[in-house]
Amino acid sequence: MSPPPGLRRQGEEHLVCRLHKSLYGLKQASRQWFSRFSEVIRSAGFVQSRADYSLFTRRQGKSFTVLLIYVDDILITGNDPVSIADVKKFLHKTFRLKDLGNLKYFLGIEVSASKRGIFICQRKYALEIIKDAGLLGAAPVDTPMERGLKLSDKIELLKDPEKYRRLVGRLIYLTVSRPDITYPVHILSRFMHQPRKAHWETALRVVRYLKSAPGQGLFFSSNSDLRLRAFCDSDWAGCPLTRRSTTGYCVFLGPSLISWKSKRQKTVSLSSAEAEYRAMTGACCELTWLRYLLQDLGILHQETTLLYCDNKAALHIAANPVFHERTRHIEMDCHYIRDKIQDGSVETQFVSSGNQLADVLTKALGKEDFELMIRKLGVQDIHSPT
Repeated sequence: MSPPPGLRRQGEEHLVCRLHKSLYGLKQASRQWFSRFSEVIRSAGFVQSRADYSLFTRRQGKSFTVLLIYVDDILITGNDPVSIADVKKFLHKTFRLKDLGNLKYFLGIEVSASKRGIFICQRKYALEIIKDAGLLGAAPVDTPMERGLKLSDKIELLKDPEKYRRLVGRLIYLTVSRPDITYPVHILSRFMHQPRKAHWETALRVVRYLKSAPGQGLFFSSNSDLRLRAFCDSDWAGCPLTRRSTTGYCVFLGPSLISWKSKRQKTVSLSSAEAEYRAMTGACCELTWLRYLLQDLGILHQETTLLYCDNKAALHIAANPVFHERTRHIEMDCHYIRDKIQDGSVETQFVSSGNQLADVLTKALGKEDFELMIRKLGVQDIHSPT
């Protein structure tokens, strides 16, 4: 490290300081801190998850304790208050900690717990976005994106691209609890390098939609069968600039939505069936990871996980491992879905387009269809009057 100002001596300008331990702000500081914390918490009997390295679990008889860390913010939960108290006491002996009590606010996410379950939202964060965009007095809209809208890169450039990048970056973090804006934010993030005026106006529409219900979020019911099921969909050749398709999937644990994604596929698909097949593989990879994660939490999934798709041709390709002219060009990793079907961990089923819950993650819908889909996804607002 370069010596601080005032400590350089004449003739020793070429010398540097050798650190005995990491300092806050250095590139390796966070890694060194996590290595130190992991070593300490493992010495207390915790096991580090292989599915998520920031997750630690400890089982002692009937007691089960879970610890989750993000940088220097820690969550602790479990079925035994005594065990939780012991963990906090142990950590206090090793580190300087501040106990904030029951979980109510974590990394911008508001948490409300009751006997019925847990509700999460980012209401405060959404209101800050609306205020910073100068839209507190603007009229709200019913949908985050105009139906059928296709954005182009052939129009006038935005004079101040930084304000666009900052707004879209904040919206990306808001999708942690808002699957209803995931698709439009995904579209907007494609133009970070050279945003145009139309892109900025579309981003402001998303903010105006947030104004209609800034407190919307997700409810996780305490009465759940803890069974995984997923819906996957694609918008074939939906990107007008590249003609690549958009993958969308959502995963439920019982009645509660726990994972979702909207992403442009890496290559052009020659048919809608091929695009849907790629989407199925993406959803299957997510299901596999979630099964491992739940296993670390003591939730074993012996039964088959259902994966719903609305394209019969794609379902046929996945269930019948036969190569022919229409599928032999597809990358080998896309056939991962076939292995999971054959080993019995995943079962694919057909679902009608009207009941395809991932549809809202692949295209902009009209008001009625959009409101129906987000209700089915479980997006709700406990702050609004019923």
